Amino acid sequence: QVQVVQSGGGLVQPGGSLRLSCTASGFTLENHSIGWFRQAPGKEREGISCYSLRDDMSYYSDSVKGRFTISRDNAKNTVYLQMNSLKPEDTAVYYCAAGGRFATMWAYEYEHWGQGTQVTVSS
Repeated sequence: QVQVVQSGGGLVQPGGSLRLSCTASGFTLENHSIGWFRQAPGKEREGISCYSLRDDMSYYSDSVKGRFTISRDNAKNTVYLQMNSLKPEDTAVYYCAAGGRFATMWAYEYEHWGQGTQVTVSS
């Protein structure tokens, strides 16, 4: 059974850090491009980061560049999103997703989605 399970969200103060995890079962994450998305209340889902299998590179939106980092542990079939210097505007439900080789930061390119995890940045 194909499944993607997320963990690691929560409440953090501005300037703090969180690490989100995304673990797959039923398929191998190493063979997929990985996208991270978020959706704030009243807003559309936006792509914030992706690891592209096509060129073995990670990409970030301007809103998170320099603060967020994708990493992966292939032995654990898990991908991480390290989030540093968090701001209140980072508050959203965060999703990871696995897609094909050429996937970038568009949601329609991704096939397998995690359940989402809430990140709240507030003092």
